[in-house]
Amino acid sequence: MTVLITERLLLRDWTDSPADLDRIFDIYSRDEVVRWLGVASGLPLTEPAQAADRLAFWRDRHADHGDRYGTWAMQERRTGLVVGSLLLKPLPGPDESVPTDDIEVGWHLHPDSWGHGYATEAARAVLAREFATGTREVYAVVSPGNEPSMAVARRLGMTHVGQRTDWYGGELLETFVRRADD
Repeated sequence: MTVLITERLLLRDWTDSPADLDRIFDIYSRDEVVRWLGVASGLPLTEPAQAADRLAFWRDRHADHGDRYGTWAMQERRTGLVVGSLLLKPLPGPDESVPTDDIEVGWHLHPDSWGHGYATEAARAVLAREFATGTREVYAVVSPGNEPSMAVARRLGMTHVGQRTDWYGGELLETFVRRADD
């Protein structure tokens, strides 16, 4: 299902097609991608069959959200290439099992797609849609040292509010916030 269309991208649900599962494996098996995902369990993927498990994890996590929240494929409209994932979801609390009322936007791109503005373009569209629902603020949380992702957050007009340990089991994260009225 298509969630959003931007100038260059189609944001859609990941599917269990062989092409999508291959791309999930290709992205989430790469050390240069997953090293920034902190305590994410099950990463990096080490066998192609694990891509189906990752997809099932995302589907379970978002089962009650309709299309408001999700982990979506970012697909280049011109070529059809999936460049990465964009997520919008409630942040997990310190115990990691109970979601908070805080909303997170995030992005994970294939290294071949870094530096093209895809994360900024997709996140900007998702933020606009989320603010239209009445949400007052959205966070981006970034592993310390991940300068490219921090640059994306700044390009989105997000304000750095320091390092926090409120989410993801108390992991120390650089925290950015964008308010609806910014």
